[in-house]
Amino acid sequence: MSTVYVVGTCDTKGSELRYLRDCIRDAGCRAILVDVSVSDLQRATTDVDIQPAEVARFHPELQNSEEIKDRGKAVAAMSQALVAFIRSRNDVEGIIGAGGSGGTALVAPAMRALPIGAPKVLVSTVASGNVAPYVGPTDISMMYSVTDVSGLNRISRVVLANAAHSVAGMVLNRVDAAEDDRPAIGLTMFGVTTPCVQAVTRELEKSFDCLVFHATGTGGQSFEKLADSGLLAAGIDVTTTEVCDYLVGGVFPCTADRFGAFARTGLPYVGSCGALDMVNFGAIETVPIEFRGRRLHVHNPQVTLMRTTSDECNRIGEWIGERLNLCTGPVRFLIPELGVSAIDAPGQPFCDPEADEALFSALERTLRRTDKRQVTRAGLHINDRRFAELLVSNFQEVLREH
Repeated sequence: MSTVYVVGTCDTKGSELRYLRDCIRDAGCRAILVDVSVSDLQRATTDVDIQPAEVARFHPELQNSEEIKDRGKAVAAMSQALVAFIRSRNDVEGIIGAGGSGGTALVAPAMRALPIGAPKVLVSTVASGNVAPYVGPTDISMMYSVTDVSGLNRISRVVLANAAHSVAGMVLNRVDAAEDDRPAIGLTMFGVTTPCVQAVTRELEKSFDCLVFHATGTGGQSFEKLADSGLLAAGIDVTTTEVCDYLVGGVFPCTADRFGAFARTGLPYVGSCGALDMVNFGAIETVPIEFRGRRLHVHNPQVTLMRTTSDECNRIGEWIGERLNLCTGPVRFLIPELGVSAIDAPGQPFCDPEADEALFSALERTLRRTDKRQVTRAGLHINDRRFAELLVSNFQEVLREH
């Protein structure tokens, strides 16, 4: 029988969670109710499959009864424990939770720990606002509770039943991604590197399922999430621009773990300098005061680009090189000497050979070359068809090595 985990704090949301569990069982799935309450770890909750103490055992701090006197610390620790608990289970075919801001923050990290494609539904009082901190780079479905998750009423019964039936439907009718027998590869793209990525995709799509990710911070995280989840055979990371926003302060940053999935998995990796000439901000009036005197370019009414300086490019090149040095699998990093984006070319607003050279030199200086790890300059623009061909040939090379 397909199994769905129902997770939440039964001390405050018990009736709602049990209602979810019963709806899921009526839909034809096995439902396991996991209580992650932190009010009293020694108390055994009735009509619950997994007690709070069992989850708490996955985090050493929660073994100290003094720690749970501070609710904020206890919730954070229980959230970490839940992540470890969920990862330890081999029968999680779907997961659902319900709660307010605290319960949402507690349960969401465990959902994010599951692979892409595993059904995840979270009924929350905060689901009509900014859900990015909860969803992250994963496929969590968030449903606004409308009323507070505080008892069953004519509204909450309908909303919770819809959520329960949605997760049950996903579990019972799951589509197998493996039906496409082509290996999946991930590619990163921005508007200013689109010609390059499209050319690479055209060359490879007959043999590979090409998954293109928009390099907007979350896009890069999703790219690496799939690599960590074992759903990618390799990565062609054309557009590493999120590093600029991370180091300089733009609105589309990566995290400190950028390139980490390839370091952990050893998957074949081909990368380039796509859009490392720019930092992203919102509308022109939102650009921070300290950057107003910089070279700015209005990409569209909602996006303003700022040209990276030589000093910033040096720092960006060093950071990328240091991260790639951690990769154990085959790595090829290609440098397009004639420009890293559509607007980094002679006559274009971000053409700056000095800044580009600072970037390229930092990459070459920092990245430690080995038989598996190489950095190569090409006297081409990133959107030149011949550069795409070079990416493809290096991709084929790292696949052979792998």
